[in-house]
Amino acid sequence: MRDLSRYKGVIPAFYACYDDAGNVSPERVQKLTKYFLDKGVKGVYVNGSSGECIYQSVSEKKTVLENVMKAAKGKMTVIAHVACNNTADSMELAAHAEQLGADAIAAIPPIYFKLPDHAIAQYWNDISSAAPKTDFVIYNIPQLAGVALTPSLYAEMRKNPKVIGVKNSSMPVYDIQTMKQDGGDDYIIFNGPDEQFISGRVIGAEGGIGGTYGVMPELFLKMDELVKEERIEEARRIQYAVNEVIGLMSSTHGNMYAAIKAILKINSGIDIGSVRKPLAALAESDREIVDAAALKIRKSIEKFRCFERRGR
Repeated sequence: MRDLSRYKGVIPAFYACYDDAGNVSPERVQKLTKYFLDKGVKGVYVNGSSGECIYQSVSEKKTVLENVMKAAKGKMTVIAHVACNNTADSMELAAHAEQLGADAIAAIPPIYFKLPDHAIAQYWNDISSAAPKTDFVIYNIPQLAGVALTPSLYAEMRKNPKVIGVKNSSMPVYDIQTMKQDGGDDYIIFNGPDEQFISGRVIGAEGGIGGTYGVMPELFLKMDELVKEERIEEARRIQYAVNEVIGLMSSTHGNMYAAIKAILKINSGIDIGSVRKPLAALAESDREIVDAAALKIRKSIEKFRCFERRGR
């Protein structure tokens, strides 16, 4: 049986870090990495949806990962999302991630054209072949990618010995159960939808990767701890508070990640810039909502006594 312990726990999706001119900022990438180290999360998931990957070039993605690895110094798990909408660029990023020593690479299926399962499998296996010593995580997010990970495609991908599991961001919690049952203990399933963190964990996910973890890691770490201790009622109360925050952040005129970055600046003093067009920056009318969400996070951390640093 494989040792998957370094993937079990709370893994925030890393945010895109820009300077004031909108360029990727190595300094701010390193600062955000150190923030996550200080919070005690299990690891980070770099260059995924939260990293605004589809709006960044191959060279920019390399810069981000290089600076995450530089600041992390091997002290936490790093999963690098490497998918581009063509195989060659994806393989280049996969090879780069392996050279840097990332723990795993991950990839969504190609978007826009609806490909058959055998073509998606070939795409993923080609990417994996460019990083033959590195674990591979399938990223299932059908609501954005346009195609879903089917049981037959998952079975085909398990023939690749580097495949270790799935980051599952489909909304039905039952999908996590079936993936866990199909793969068994030799594969890990990461809960994707943040709004159902405890539901996914209870039904079989052994880790979580999410886009809102980073703005309130204390709350997700506390939920993870409570689930492990089978204190589900207490975890449920935190999940409700988290979901209220997510609802607020999703209600702004600007993009949710613009709201997240503003809240990070308010609550943690970390400035990682705004979002990249065509994502919408915050509107002035969003400030009241952002302030309310930031306050809700602070009060929830205090209410649920999420002060202690949690080990990785």
